[in-house]
Amino acid sequence: MPRLDFVKKTRIIRSPRVIQLEGMFGLASEKNSRQQWTVDMPIEKDEWNVGLIVGPSGCGKTSIARECFKNEIVGEFNWYQQKSIIDSFPDEMGIKEIATLLSSVGFSSPPSWLRPFHALSNGEQFRVSMARAMAELPGLVVVDEFSSVIDRTVARIGSCAIAKTVRKRGQQFVAVSCHFDIIEWLDPDWIYLPATNEFRWRSERQSRPPVTLEIINVHRKAWELFRKHHYLDSTIQKSANCFVALVDGQPAAFTAVIHFPHKQSPSFREHRTVCLPEFQGIGIGNALSEYIASLYACRKKYTSVTGHPAMIQQRAKSKNWMMTRKPSGVSRQKGLEKNGKRRIASSSGRITAGFLYCGPRREKEAREFGLI
Repeated sequence: MPRLDFVKKTRIIRSPRVIQLEGMFGLASEKNSRQQWTVDMPIEKDEWNVGLIVGPSGCGKTSIARECFKNEIVGEFNWYQQKSIIDSFPDEMGIKEIATLLSSVGFSSPPSWLRPFHALSNGEQFRVSMARAMAELPGLVVVDEFSSVIDRTVARIGSCAIAKTVRKRGQQFVAVSCHFDIIEWLDPDWIYLPATNEFRWRSERQSRPPVTLEIINVHRKAWELFRKHHYLDSTIQKSANCFVALVDGQPAAFTAVIHFPHKQSPSFREHRTVCLPEFQGIGIGNALSEYIASLYACRKKYTSVTGHPAMIQQRAKSKNWMMTRKPSGVSRQKGLEKNGKRRIASSSGRITAGFLYCGPRREKEAREFGLI
């Protein structure tokens, strides 16, 4: 992009109040308000995926973005008032592709996918809007007021998930924001600061800031905070042993474990794992799941069956899990008929995969939790 010099003029209507204001502060009588910018943003000189225009309010971020990226700025999407958000995605997209895209930007709550846009929280609306922008604008996407309407925890974690998705899809994304706290999380390839007309490439990729999890053993009543975000039913077994991961003292993810009393090969089984929407997209749920597995595996086999596409994909690549059953629809026994014959019921076509934990064991931590 070459060096740009442009002027923005706004007509001033000289009302009685405007005339009074001019007199109070000694302002010259003008027909137009005039703003001028000189922009040097050489983004065509190198390959990139993520850019950031950042600065305080009034420095010209939006005006510069509109001048430099006239046709790529994302506006307000039209969403169905009654239909699910997934029905607003392009018709040519299959449901698996939509689910993968939503999960990749950190919106991994299938129950929330069923709701219309207006029924989502601000954080959920932010992420689903980013997913739709990537779906409808496969080239360059420019988002003004990026992360402005959400709290800073959601903004930082969401920035990390979105940037990761952009790079994976080979797209280009420019965030326009007044918040400097997203820089480390968005990890842009370049930054432009309109207030000083400073442009700089960031030649080395940086790892996102570390997230410290505090994992505590909790009563199963803690499930009430997470249950509505689980993709299956919202029940939990009374025998479940439950754990919560805290981020800065806030509940972020939940895992429950039950004992599976098989005659030949008794084991422990992951019963429920949920990460709250505000913390999705950076692997907190998977980290908690694997940590709990490493505790219970000190005693017996630890298994898990999941139907969540993102979790199946992550575990299929992980060295800590071995797939014991490929993704498939399975049948299960549901009891005996009166005549003594077994009654078989299918899983309603739901695709699940089975896994065995084969990663490191944490015996010291397992003892601290009283598990051995």
